[in-house]
Amino acid sequence: MFLARPNFIMRAHLFIIGLVTVCDSLGLAQGIREMSTDRPDVTESAYSVAKGMFQVEKSFFDYEWEANGPESVDSWIYGQMNFKYGLATDTDLQLVFDSRTVTRASSQGDVTKMSGFGDVMVRLKQNLWGNDGGRTAMAVMPYITIPTGTDLSADAWSGGVAVPFAMTLTDRLSLATMGQLDFVPDSETNGYDLEFLATISLGVTLTERWGAYSEIIISAGEDTDAQHRSATGVTFAITDDFVLDAGIRIGLNCAAPDLGVFSGVSFRF
Repeated sequence: MFLARPNFIMRAHLFIIGLVTVCDSLGLAQGIREMSTDRPDVTESAYSVAKGMFQVEKSFFDYEWEANGPESVDSWIYGQMNFKYGLATDTDLQLVFDSRTVTRASSQGDVTKMSGFGDVMVRLKQNLWGNDGGRTAMAVMPYITIPTGTDLSADAWSGGVAVPFAMTLTDRLSLATMGQLDFVPDSETNGYDLEFLATISLGVTLTERWGAYSEIIISAGEDTDAQHRSATGVTFAITDDFVLDAGIRIGLNCAAPDLGVFSGVSFRF
């Protein structure tokens, strides 16, 4: 089991900031299409990473809390990583994992706590059109999740496919939607269940550096009740290739987690 130490995380953050500063000063991303990220909203980007470039999208933290009567569950994810590499002008490969997750379940005074490293996800994004021009863009992104065997692992392979779509409405407004189909393991039947995810997100450019978005997220499964959530957040571009973000998610029905708060950074080189 991998347990991230606070000093390691701080050093990693300092290294990332230094690396991006150097890359930006060298102008390594000049002449490349505008950077587009899969975070901070749940709706994935329809645009792929430029060929030959690396892009890193990571959370500083992602907190979620849910209460149901005397029972409650809360979780902290530190340093969730999405490493991307542009394989071609319209294709990128992604590796997604959580550096450290801490979950705590409380029921009538009894507390169960687990922490460690989660499963690893591999994704391939194929842009279908719109990468370098036009008012719309669409992509297809299949993925597989590889079990790691840790306390937080699902202990089974899973997979699915997401289809994000983007549309430029005005110079300041953009619309993005996504549909996703997941095949998730069912421990009771030792088989797999289908889960569905649908999102719609409205983005707005506030200033040259500031942006914001508002999003609706709906998910459901064969053995789970539908969850309805809303989210809103802001982004701040320190440079064209280094963007900070923060936001909040709120549950809209009883089945959804009550509250989520998150913050992170995206950069490329």
